[in-house]
Amino acid sequence: MDLKKVGLLGGSFDPVHLAHIALANQACQSLNLDTLQLVPAADPWQRAPLKASAQHRLNMLEAAIRQHPRLSINPIEIERGGKTYTIDTLEQLPADARYYWILGSDQLQNFCTWHRWQDLIRHVELVVAARPGSSLAAPEPLSQALASLGKPITRLPFEPMPISASDIRTRLRSGQSTEGLLDPAVMQYIQAQHLYQS
Repeated sequence: MDLKKVGLLGGSFDPVHLAHIALANQACQSLNLDTLQLVPAADPWQRAPLKASAQHRLNMLEAAIRQHPRLSINPIEIERGGKTYTIDTLEQLPADARYYWILGSDQLQNFCTWHRWQDLIRHVELVVAARPGSSLAAPEPLSQALASLGKPITRLPFEPMPISASDIRTRLRSGQSTEGLLDPAVMQYIQAQHLYQS
């Protein structure tokens, strides 16, 4: 039996924005995935504390994927709690699928700082999308480790979108427009819950 193909897109999704959804849909199409799971982090160890609670971030993700049948949410990291390490997540996933970890070229550049990154690449195929201002070339230690496993890095054809969650939070705090950056249902939720206000 063929293993199902499952994409994984991790992130803080604080808040989830249109570039996240566009990237997820592009990965589904280009890789012919059966499904793509958005994996919100509980407490990412390499970044500042998150602004919205786990429940708010889950609710925003639900609003954002409503019209996208191949996208789903995997709350594994939030349910586990504590510091979020990708390797812990991958080791908990069922073995009945072939997993594709989707990341931006900015994350690729610091991939070798990730906790147990050499183990991580045994569990997934790496799929990289261009992000503004960062190279699609893998760091040398990662290239060598993948070569020894006979694994490629797949480049996802994706036109970089100049959207960032930090910029959106700044706009929301100062009352500027977020037109074209957020799904309208996500924007409605943010307004109803008074998120990201100063």
